Amino acid sequence: QLQVVESGGGLVQPGRSLRLSCAHSEFTVNNYAIGWSRQAPGKEREGVACFSSSDGSTNYGDSVKGRFTISRDNAKNTVYLQMNNLKPEDTAVYYCAVDTGFVNCYSDYVRLFDSWGQGTQVTVSS
Repeated sequence: QLQVVESGGGLVQPGRSLRLSCAHSEFTVNNYAIGWSRQAPGKEREGVACFSSSDGSTNYGDSVKGRFTISRDNAKNTVYLQMNNLKPEDTAVYYCAVDTGFVNCYSDYVRLFDSWGQGTQVTVSS
């Protein structure tokens, strides 16, 4: 089971940016699926972004499209979520997951990844 550890969360003002990091256990393949999800208090977990290893596309949630970007550094075994123009409604615990197998990023991918990390808190407030 792949292990991941998220970091980089914190308190940020609306309109500012934050980059979350997700360090994962080392594996031999360079192409793998990446998932980011979040959960706000009293709400269900929702998918934020998913990178598909099968075709290289990324599926972003409607609420973050144009503001959030997935990237990765294979040499550092780390994936990132760059979050720009943050809004109070982005406040949540953010989780990441990686998978060397196929994940359909255009389905309910939150349930398809084998495991998610412990999460990092992001609070957007003035």
